[in-house]
Amino acid sequence: MTSGVVSARLTDEQYQRNFSDVHLPLTAHEASIEADRCYFCYEAPCISACPTEIDIPLFIRQIATGTAEAAAKTIFESNILGGICARVCPTETLCEEACVREEAEGQPVEIGRLQRYATDTLMNIDEHPFERSADTGRSIAVIGAGPAGIACAHRLAMKGNRVKIFECLPKGGGLNEYGIAAYKTVDSFAARELQWIMGIGGIEIETGCEPIDSEQLDHLRQSFDAVFLAVGLRGVNALDIGGDDIENVGNAVDFIAGLRQAEALSEIPVGRQVVVIGGGMTAIDAAVQSRLLGAQDVTIAYRRSQSEMSASRHEQDWATSKGVRLLTQVRPVRIIGRDKVQEVELEYTKTNAQGHIVGTGENFRIGADLVLRAIGQKIVQISDVLTTKDGKISVKGAGRTNLAGVWAGGDCAAGGQDLTVTAVAEGRDAAEDIHQVLNN
Repeated sequence: MTSGVVSARLTDEQYQRNFSDVHLPLTAHEASIEADRCYFCYEAPCISACPTEIDIPLFIRQIATGTAEAAAKTIFESNILGGICARVCPTETLCEEACVREEAEGQPVEIGRLQRYATDTLMNIDEHPFERSADTGRSIAVIGAGPAGIACAHRLAMKGNRVKIFECLPKGGGLNEYGIAAYKTVDSFAARELQWIMGIGGIEIETGCEPIDSEQLDHLRQSFDAVFLAVGLRGVNALDIGGDDIENVGNAVDFIAGLRQAEALSEIPVGRQVVVIGGGMTAIDAAVQSRLLGAQDVTIAYRRSQSEMSASRHEQDWATSKGVRLLTQVRPVRIIGRDKVQEVELEYTKTNAQGHIVGTGENFRIGADLVLRAIGQKIVQISDVLTTKDGKISVKGAGRTNLAGVWAGGDCAAGGQDLTVTAVAEGRDAAEDIHQVLNN
């Protein structure tokens, strides 16, 4: 018998300790020492590895010379969400993996932590580093207040355009606010960063809107000079197996969002035996946070090999260090329980000659009182907007869709990686293109 899904499994002190900042910020002295490790490469591979192409050697040199505020401006010129990206970017597979120190010594310059040091320094001054240009008289509708939408809105506003963001959730921020593990962005950082970004002026956000559809898009195209779609991924894929509708079977994204918006972590119910289905960052975040909330046994079940998990190896190691068990090359075939989930039946898998995942016919069961799906999300379709085979919005160049005056970027658009930093780059580049089209 499973013990049930309940809240308040831990003491307040344990919750506070478990969900404290996962990476402590560098002190000024530590930042200076780390900055001195940089070779300041002329053709720096770390720049090419960054989706927003921040001039990394320049900002590190500025830290080394004691001008952290200037370093932050260098970062923000390329990535206005540089603060949160410093916290959540998989730097170990991007800029730091490309670092010459990593190649030579196996120990890269800690670019992410240096970026956080610089951006925090400037943001704590509570002064926006950019001024808005003269009003162009142009107005743009941005659909979605996630990283792509925010980056697009800021760049457009900075160039003198007026922007209105339409967001269907109660708060702006998108995945930064609702979808990232709480220990990565403590002290309501996502909300504080958004408020700071809005300091440029010229941006209005309306929350609680209806999800965009074809009729609303037509209305916006008539009311604004351009529209940028940054709607993210709203739908959640189902398991399509027996028992998927049993009580205490839910979506990992909803679990994480509920945790992020809870007034107290003790309010979040969690089981003793949690099974998370999937192999991406959402699966890792849901599994680790289940452990930190007091779950006794947490298992990630993934249908392919560990090397094929979309979550980085760093995140996989982080999960196992917190006591999460990784079960790979298994797939769920049935969820068992009467009123509530009690077990998950899994089948071992293999890859056939055609590269497809197939079952081996060898099944086993593990106990579970909470099952969380983390097998991907899908975009809510908008008729008339051309999509690719996987349902994402088809774009050309800097996010141009098949509809005149409509751009798209972020997770809802085809191409690129589903990363915060990639979404920022796509929003920024679309803004530059929109501004050029409208004002030249």
